[in-house]
Formats: sequence, structure tokens, C-alpha cells
Amino acid sequence: MSENMIPLEGETQKKRVCYFFDSDIGGFHYGPGHPMKPTRIRMCHSLVMNYGLYKKMEIFRAKPATKREMTQFHSDEYVDFLNRITPSNMNSYVKEQHKYNVGDDCPVFDGLFEYCSISAGGSMEGAARLSRDKCDIAVNWAGGLHHAKKSEASGFCYVNDIVLGILELLRYHNRVVYIDIDVHHGDGVEEAFYTTDRVMTVSFHKYGEYFPGTGELRDVGVMKGKYYALNFPLRDGITDENYKSVFEPVIRQVMESYDPSAVVLQCGTDSLSGDKLGCLNLSMRGHANCVKFVKSFNKPLLLLGGGGYTMRNVSRTWAFETGIAAGVELGPEIPVNEYYEYFGPDYQLDVKSSNTDDLNTPAYLDRVKRIVLENLRHAGGPPSVQMQNVPSMPIDAALEDPNADEDFDDPNDRRPMRLLDSRRQADGELSDSDDEGEGGRRNHTLYRESDDINGGHKFGLGGGILNAGSMSSHGAGPSGHTTAVRILSASVAVAESTMDVDTPSADSNAGGSGSNSKAGTEPPASEAQNVGEKPAPEAPAVPVNPVTEDKMDVDSSAPSSAP
Repeated sequence: MSENMIPLEGETQKKRVCYFFDSDIGGFHYGPGHPMKPTRIRMCHSLVMNYGLYKKMEIFRAKPATKREMTQFHSDEYVDFLNRITPSNMNSYVKEQHKYNVGDDCPVFDGLFEYCSISAGGSMEGAARLSRDKCDIAVNWAGGLHHAKKSEASGFCYVNDIVLGILELLRYHNRVVYIDIDVHHGDGVEEAFYTTDRVMTVSFHKYGEYFPGTGELRDVGVMKGKYYALNFPLRDGITDENYKSVFEPVIRQVMESYDPSAVVLQCGTDSLSGDKLGCLNLSMRGHANCVKFVKSFNKPLLLLGGGGYTMRNVSRTWAFETGIAAGVELGPEIPVNEYYEYFGPDYQLDVKSSNTDDLNTPAYLDRVKRIVLENLRHAGGPPSVQMQNVPSMPIDAALEDPNADEDFDDPNDRRPMRLLDSRRQADGELSDSDDEGEGGRRNHTLYRESDDINGGHKFGLGGGILNAGSMSSHGAGPSGHTTAVRILSASVAVAESTMDVDTPSADSNAGGSGSNSKAGTEPPASEAQNVGEKPAPEAPAVPVNPVTEDKMDVDSSAPSSAP
């Protein structure tokens, strides 16, 4: 395995991971000055690919969610409004914009409905694959938009893909637990399942004069869903240690008492230190510890994105957590990728905590934890669910026959990318000839060096790109650790010192008018010593039998039989 990927300690079994990414997601833009930037998802994907994580999981481009699928939760009028409104006609929908809270935090931009469709489609298909046991963990970093309501946009969120994903899980699973580690309260998801006991929502968030203003400790659900909504309000500056001290006991007790058959984890990264809108102080490893802990329960797990407004921190953390899901820990040095300069000046993967004050005292955390666990005990054991037939949905046909469109593929073309993305490399499979330098298989004594010992030529740029300069890794590939500028400069320096140029022979230079001759060109040193000597006569060519390819004995005095 590459030095960039280290197997996790204590991994008892490998997880089947489905990773969803749509390349169009990075092309949407909320507008100038808006903190939400979908480009962060493309940055994360670039790290995932260049670290080589694509070998450890299946990669899918989900089918965008349709209007009908969105209306499983959202109102028909709201979905129709999102489908119709554009920046060019928004002045005709002033009343509707006010009604649906679209315009300020949730602006109208080009491709708004397509953006929502991609986000929701990944979460719904990930949930569907989990339900059908096609994977153990599904990852959709474009999802996690937890503020959207039934008929209202909120907090940069228009369509609540989390609710749609949970509804898909509930078709097959009796109970689902939703865990939210975003700095903001997951109000949209809590509100959607506030009256049911089939979904337990657990949110760890900043509370007190902070958006969205919900998520008080006493908000526990109503009617049948009473005590199935748990909220853990936090103060500014919580550290990794304090967060772990409350997260793990609460989640462990939830898993034991509620006994869910599937888990949804919203991994909003605005709880990281240094976020533009957040106020907590988690490091990348403190945030990823939540993913690792939830994964350890071996339940079907849907990993979703969410908030996060410092792009270099968001992409690094989600890439690291993708590795955690796939059973590896990514190395500290970031490989060369198209966003490499965003990660300067140290080009390290880690996101460190700051020295800000932690206002969460041990006494406060213990008191809140005791109340939350008490609310959990009031819920009693896991609720029972009446057995019934699984309702049929359009997504069923797509998953039951994923290759339905293969007959339309041109047989003269290469294999379609959807088939290549669904493949993963088994551990220890074959050799690393296509990724030299991984797994310690490469022979550091290059074959070209043996040619030099025997007096042969040394071809190319210093023995090949793997040996360019002083680097031992790929120059611009997944394992490269330096910028492309440094690579090119190193290659040029090596080329000037090591490249051999074929020099025209003395015979061709003698005429001075050949196509390969140049004025003032000096012969090589070996030829300069023999300038005054006559060249040795060439050996006569030996004919070869064209059938057997054996040399033939021919009498030089015999006349030629060639016509």
C-alpha cells in the first residue's frame, strides 16, 4: 500500500464503500461574497483521487432527484417554484420568494434546481444502496443540507436531502438514528421527524444567539416522538478532548437503547477550528474521530456533508474521513492536485486546533450530558414497528438493473466510465506496475544504471520521470509532493546535465551540406581523436533466410540469383 495510505489499526473487517460525486457540482455558484462555495466538494474529490482512494471504493454518479422524488417531503408548490425560478425571471416571483424564504441567505442562482437535484440524488441513491446491502457505507459530500424545511429554504439549504435519504432508509429499516456534528442545529431534520419514534435525531451544536436559534436542551420531541429528539447545546471553543468526552458516551447509549438498524451522520465541517462562520475549536482528527466511532458499530452508515466555509479545511477533512470510511489513514503530505496551492504554505493534510478559550467547563458538560442521558432513558427500549410491504418507488428499477442502458453503449468505444468507476482494487492485487512506487515493490536500482556500467547510453531525463531531480515519487501524479513548477524546473536541470544528443557521423559532416549538418559543429571527442585516420571498412552484410531467419552461407564469387 502507498505511504500515503496507512491501514487503520483495529480494523476487523473491510467495509464496502460507495462514494457519490457529480463533476457538475463544482460549477454552481451562490453569488459573489456568499460563504457557501460548492467548489469545496470538487476540491475534496481531487484529494480523494490523488491520494488513490478510488482504488478502495466504488465511485458513482447518482441520478439527479426528480420533482416527484423531492415531493416525498417537500410540498408540490415549493418544488415547482424551485424548478421555475431563475435569475432572469426572479422579479416575477417576488411574492413567492418572500413566502419560501428565497433571496438573502438562499439566493437565486443559475442552475439552482439542478444543484438541488444532484445533492438529493446522491443521498437518496446512497440510502437505497445501503438498504439493498450493496454497500456498508455510502458517502455523499454534496448532501447534508439540514436546514431546508417542507416549504421553505433556510441556511443556504433548499432541498433537505437528509430527510429524503432517511425516508428511503425507512422503507427497509425499522429504526434510523440521525447524528449531526455541524456547528448549527439540524433543525430541518429534527422538525421533519419530531412526532415519530422511527427516527431518533441527535444534534451537537452551538446554542445561544446563534443561527438557527433552535436546539434547546428541553426540545425532546412531542406525541409519539417524545424523547426521540436529543439536543446537546455547546458553548464556544470546545476542544477535541471535551467533544469526545460527551459525544462517545451519548452515542454509545443511543446505540444500546434505541438499537437502530441504520445510521445517518451529517459531517458539517463548520465545527472545525478556523471556520469563517463557526465558533468551535475541533481539529481534523477530533472531527474525524466521530466518524471512526460511529463506524465502529458496524451499522449501515450514510455519510453526508453539510456546513463548512473555509474551503481548504473542508476538503482536507472530508478527504481524511473518506479514508477512514475506506479503512485507511491518509498520509500527512498532500499530493499534487489541481488545487494544490490552496493548501500552502505547509501543504499538510492536518487541520489543527487554535489556542482559543474553551467556554465549555467540565461542570457544564457533565450537567448537560446527564440530562441528555436521562431524556434517553425516558424513551425506554427500541420501539416496535408493524410489518408491511415495502412501497415501490421509481429508484427501485434503476437499482435492480443498473446496467439497463448497456445495450445503448457503442461497442466500438472504450468501456464507459460508469463501469470503470465501479471497480475497486483488492488489497495486494497483482503488482503495482501501473502505480510504481507504491507498496515497496519498486527496484530502486534502475535497469538503465546497468546499461551505464556496461558503457551504454543513458536515455531520457535523468533515467525517467520517477528519478527526476532528487524526488522518489511521481512528478505530477497522485504521489507527487511538490508543485508542478518545481517538477518542471528539476526536470530541465536534469535534462541539461544528463541527456545525450545523437551527433551526426563524421562522414555526413565531411560534406558540410547534408540535411543533418550544422556550421561550426564539432565532432565528439571519441571521433576527434581519429579524424586523421581512415574509417574501418564495413563488414559485408550476411543474407538471412526469410523463412527460417537463419544466416545463409553464400559463395562470394557466385553470381547473384536475384532477377
